[in-house]
Amino acid sequence: MPASFPSTRHRRLRQSSWIRQIVAETALAVDDLILPIFIREDSLPAAPLPYKPFYRYSLNELPKILEEALTSGISAIMLFPVIESAKKDQHGSEACNANGLLAQALRLIKQINLPIGLFVDVALDPYTSHGHDGVIINNKIDNDATVEHLTELALILADAGADALAPSDMMDGRVGAIRKALDHKGFSDRLIISYTAKYASSFYGPFRTVVGAHTLTGLIDKKTYQMDPRNAREALQEAIFDINEGADMLIVKPGLPYLDIISELSQKTATPILAYHVSGEYMMVKTAAEAGYIDEKNAFIESCIAFKRAGARSIITYAALDIVKWLNKS
Repeated sequence: MPASFPSTRHRRLRQSSWIRQIVAETALAVDDLILPIFIREDSLPAAPLPYKPFYRYSLNELPKILEEALTSGISAIMLFPVIESAKKDQHGSEACNANGLLAQALRLIKQINLPIGLFVDVALDPYTSHGHDGVIINNKIDNDATVEHLTELALILADAGADALAPSDMMDGRVGAIRKALDHKGFSDRLIISYTAKYASSFYGPFRTVVGAHTLTGLIDKKTYQMDPRNAREALQEAIFDINEGADMLIVKPGLPYLDIISELSQKTATPILAYHVSGEYMMVKTAAEAGYIDEKNAFIESCIAFKRAGARSIITYAALDIVKWLNKS
């Protein structure tokens, strides 16, 4: 006698590829991906790490990677600057240079007239000699002085052609200050994509190496301004403040360790949530795959599906170009 089973057999909906496609609850598409790109001054080396996503492009090289992104179907990029150490100081003064590296890159892209969304990171850590995200006064990060610098930087980048400004510093009130300044200067159409929940994480190491902010000086800890990994409800409070101050989208960073935060914010706000699949997460997959422990393609796609399943509308990921190739092949 065959074993007795209930009339419902869940495996009937898993038995072939076509039925799995029909009943899939979550889909990952090329339009979901945002590609981070590092730009460098000509005097700096191009490749501090051995993987293509961490290559630092000169202004002359920038059109090539943009064309590759466009050809692949990616609709938006996020730019990060890498500047010479000699231009860095305690206050990140180079950030407020109207002809700085990021502004030059934006104007170049606008001249080429490529149909791609231009996100820019609005932060001071690439510009400060101490590697922190803010201005140090009396041995601590001064919130209001930092917001003044970030607002000036945002205006410079908006004037150069940025479509979306992404303040990543976690200073209080910076979204409202930037929104007010943008509107006052006639940039009311520019998006603010706030890093609303940026945690004091161990997963940023490769990124900080690439932008040259890997050595923190002094006794200040980033935990004094980035969020505590033990806190979840605080993220909702941060999100509500950012939305009320004028944020158009919200970023949760890092991604995979904070899927619960992505889920919470997507359920309790109507504002689009973006997941940042950060450099440390990327490196873990790459190094494990090279050692033969996991399948690189499936691990990256599974990670991005997890972001979508949690409620993220889009994903900022260093694996974007590879994922696009895999999606197009399938």
